[in-house]
Amino acid sequence: MEFRYLGNSGLKISAITYGNWLTHGSQVENDIANQCVRAALDSGITSFDTADVYANGAAESVLGAALKGERRESLEIFTKVYWPTGPKGHNDVGLSRKHIAESINGSLTRLQTDYVDLYQAHRFDTETPLEETMQAFAQVVRQGKALYIGVSEWTADQLRAGHALAAELGIQLISSQPQYSMLWRVIEDEVVPASRELGVSQIVWSPIAQGVLTGKYKPGQPLPAGSRATDAKGGADMIKRFMTDDVLTRVQALAPIAADLDLTMAQLAVAWVLSNDNVAAALVGASRPEQVGENVKASGVTLSPDVLGRIDEALGDVVVRDPGMTTVTAPQVRPV
Repeated sequence: MEFRYLGNSGLKISAITYGNWLTHGSQVENDIANQCVRAALDSGITSFDTADVYANGAAESVLGAALKGERRESLEIFTKVYWPTGPKGHNDVGLSRKHIAESINGSLTRLQTDYVDLYQAHRFDTETPLEETMQAFAQVVRQGKALYIGVSEWTADQLRAGHALAAELGIQLISSQPQYSMLWRVIEDEVVPASRELGVSQIVWSPIAQGVLTGKYKPGQPLPAGSRATDAKGGADMIKRFMTDDVLTRVQALAPIAADLDLTMAQLAVAWVLSNDNVAAALVGASRPEQVGENVKASGVTLSPDVLGRIDEALGDVVVRDPGMTTVTAPQVRPV
């Protein structure tokens, strides 16, 4: 396992980080989830990412139970706050001081830990002054409930503003968690340059484009039974933007590139995001323990400029690059 510094900090995290979005507490049974976490630990993964909204808290509870008994100092545990949780009342959402203060306590209880290594703003809250949000995060850090602060799916301007306030308050905002893959590169033109300037790293989600980059979805063919594209709980909605014959045909052209490197297509996809030197880690989930070990093999793989060029040529114009998509896909008002 390769370990990388997270932003301009002394914290190292595993380049393959285990994430339990869409799986723990919803898609897979708890015993399978425990097996997946055990497989992650056995594979050298030390970093685990979750959020209070995943399965409305159940994902944090499952992860906390799975990690119980492990040496806490040897782990890096991340969670997030923003989306509606609990009974989803009028203050059970957003990045207000009230919601952050209450949410961190709930997360720590479910995770069975005294602190998280990284506490992340799951989205930008357009209805709370940024000063209030950052003051609330600073209080969480000073209370020892979180060591570092991060954000998810913030624009470059939002990142700069948040980082400046964090610095004034004496806390470290060191990470950004955006969607990033061969097919979805919207962070490259603005977010990544801003992050390099600020000393912020990316912890990227969906490096395999919700499974599309595994090559299992074939153009003009029925969807595989039990796949994410058939999951009515949220997976199908997330993946639909990639489920066109044009995209799927282009993805199939990656198969010989992966084969030449003796990699699976999934491993190639993960290695590709890790080739960006601003990426500290790729978030990888699993519904079966064996998937974890396979994905870990992408750690430490070096892709030559020639290989990167072949990938770009294979995918052509189906790649989404517009930095404005971060704003388009973000909530403009608090969800209810």
